[in-house]
Amino acid sequence: MYPLIRPLLFSFNAETAHLITLETLQLAYRLGLLPMFVKHPKDNPHKVMGLTFPNPVGLAAGLDKNGDHINALARLGFGFIEIGTVTPRPQEGNPKPRLFRLPEAQGIINRMGFNNHGVDALIENVKRADYRGILGINIGKNFDTPIEHAATDYLTGLRRVYTYASYVAINISSPNTKNLRQLQGNDELDALLTQLKTEQEKLADTHGKYVPLALKIAPDLNSEQIRQIATLLQRHRIDGVIATNTTLTRAGVEHLSQHAETGGLSGAPLRDKSTAVIRELAIALQGTLPIIGVGGILSGDDAAEKIHAGAALIQTYSGLIYRGPGLINECVKAIGNLHCGVE
Repeated sequence: MYPLIRPLLFSFNAETAHLITLETLQLAYRLGLLPMFVKHPKDNPHKVMGLTFPNPVGLAAGLDKNGDHINALARLGFGFIEIGTVTPRPQEGNPKPRLFRLPEAQGIINRMGFNNHGVDALIENVKRADYRGILGINIGKNFDTPIEHAATDYLTGLRRVYTYASYVAINISSPNTKNLRQLQGNDELDALLTQLKTEQEKLADTHGKYVPLALKIAPDLNSEQIRQIATLLQRHRIDGVIATNTTLTRAGVEHLSQHAETGGLSGAPLRDKSTAVIRELAIALQGTLPIIGVGGILSGDDAAEKIHAGAALIQTYSGLIYRGPGLINECVKAIGNLHCGVE
């Protein structure tokens, strides 16, 4: 049904359509209507970061920032869900408009700026949810926390979400929080990972539960930066890496009227850039830790390409906007065929 509904959704501005979609999905879930329209993919278990994922296709962070819609989203057939990015304190994010569709290129530009209700509100939503599958919680820093004190926010976030998360994603790669990507620098990242790993070990001892950490990185890294990050991930025994966030480049969309909007570009224009980073990461890491591939997945073939490049799991977000929930099943099937040797 999604191809029939999409023109109506696209008649609204992008952020309004986003809210309408989530509220409609929530209503359909409460009324028990989702099974009529959504076919769950067959189980295709993958063990990654010590966790068993029922299938390798997840929801990327950003769609459900506050964990308001966990149950409904889970009913779409995802193998795992990542909520956030959440910050220690609530914040409104950047001024509107801040979300723009590029339909001709199947792309999206956003400069949301970590708009969220704060970590305490997210935790209350997680506690209310019935979902017991794999739940990633993506944490970031508040916009007004100086970059030299960013670790304080990440440590606060880690401590607060630790017992509620299957894994915790560390977002240092959003282009929409000033100076955030500086944390990907060699010295800055070394210092941050040192503190996060120490805190993870303390929390594991305190709670008797080991919760993996995954670092989310940008696509706008050169080969040397990718190798440096890979080295630090191995040195600090980080459990996974999510590649990638949105891009600041506008390659392939320069001719579109909204290409000059500031923010991160996702969707189809990001696909090749994200896959290239995954491929380089896979070579540098040599299987020492898993890669979660995200960026420009709008078909089963795109998902299979990410796995070919070295990803163990994939996530989608922008692809859902253009393709709808049928994309999930398509990706699960394509990855399953890949593992069975079917091209």
